[in-house]
Amino acid sequence: MKKTLIILSATILLASCAGEENAFDATGTFEAKEIIVSTGVGGKIIQLKAEEGDSLSANAIVGTIDTTQLYLKKLQLQAQIKAVLSKQPDINSQIAALQEQIKTANTEKMRIDNLVTAGVGTQKQADDIRSQISVLQKQLDAQQTALQITSQSIYQEVTPLTMQIAQVDDQLVQSAILNPVKGTVLTLYAEQGEFTTPGKAIYKIADLSTMTLRAYITGAQLAEIKLGQQVTVKIDNGEKNYSELPGTIYWISEKAEFTPKTIQTKEERANLVYAIKVKVPNNGQIKIGMYGELILNK
Repeated sequence: MKKTLIILSATILLASCAGEENAFDATGTFEAKEIIVSTGVGGKIIQLKAEEGDSLSANAIVGTIDTTQLYLKKLQLQAQIKAVLSKQPDINSQIAALQEQIKTANTEKMRIDNLVTAGVGTQKQADDIRSQISVLQKQLDAQQTALQITSQSIYQEVTPLTMQIAQVDDQLVQSAILNPVKGTVLTLYAEQGEFTTPGKAIYKIADLSTMTLRAYITGAQLAEIKLGQQVTVKIDNGEKNYSELPGTIYWISEKAEFTPKTIQTKEERANLVYAIKVKVPNNGQIKIGMYGELILNK
């Protein structure tokens, strides 16, 4: 009888310890902000320095799309601009003749004015030379206007070609596969030598140094939490034991929802809960999709 009581007491004690060890206020799964990396241009991937599991730094160039066609298109546009500009009139040379005639006429006008003053020349001669100068000046003004209009028209032809070159330059920049954030390559969707199209996924990356535990709390627990609150997160360490990590609540849902289907029992899934997100520094143990338990620090 005494032996039976001892065994029963030990069993109750172990069960009590186990219950305390596994006690938690909420549970959820870990996730990370995943980013799909692609390029804005299509073509053959001639270089790709990324493998699944690689750690990449932000703004690192990890690959290149073949730019041969873009470079040839840019050369073609530059040649078109050169051809258009070759039609540009040389305004100074084309008005030089009229300017010289006006200069000569003004010299003649001075001579005639002197003759009229001396009483040798006639007023008609003076009027004729002034009329000649006026006609020549109007011809010069008209020619300058026509040449300027021609020049403006040619520059208007060049403008869209210049814009096309700017577009090509932008595509040349986008042909470099630029890694947007520091993180770990999760999935590789393309290989070096393959052809890709604009916007097509090349690889998926996520920063795993800090993970997010998306957990669910009841309405009764809502009053116990606040943004910035420190919590304790427990994860299975694979040895029938738990590792504890610090966490910080950084998001609380404003709306209640039904408990996700990942909750075991149908009765629990019928309850209304609030989703929260907790930032947890990752020591290498946390993986995407892993379950975590959350303890609110009292």
